[in-house]
This record gives sequence, structure tokens and C-alpha cells, in this order.
Amino acid sequence: MKIQVLGSGCPTCKNLYELTTKATQELGLDGEVEYITDITKLVEMGVMTSPVLAIDGKVALSGYIPDIEKIKEIIKELAT
Repeated sequence: MKIQVLGSGCPTCKNLYELTTKATQELGLDGEVEYITDITKLVEMGVMTSPVLAIDGKVALSGYIPDIEKIKEIIKELAT
């Protein structure tokens, strides 16, 4: 599973990255959460609001930061 957080590098985007990293650790998932600050990647995904959580190249959420339990729920749902 490939997990990415995309954003401009702002504090909100960094917060989503940190929460997502913690969520994957709590779920016992191997691998690393990739943090991408290249705005062209956002455009390529068709997203205009950041931060973005993408799993296996698919946008799972954008424009807000849910709590860690919701992030874990999204990861579990898309991992199956």
C-alpha cells in the first residue's frame, strides 16, 4: 500500500502527515508515508485544495484534517 500526503508544506499539511504517520504505526502497517510538497502533483491528481491524503494513487480526502481515528478508518477501508 502506498500512502501519500500532499500539500504546500504549511503547518496544516504537516499536521496531516504527522497524524497519518502515527495512524499507520498504530495500525501496525509497514512502509513509510510519503510527504509531497510539489504542487504539480496535486494538479495531476485533479485536486485544488490541500492537504490531500492519497492511498494507492487515489484521493482519500482533501481540504481538511480529520482526527486520527478517522484517518485509521480511511486507511483500513482502502487497504482491503
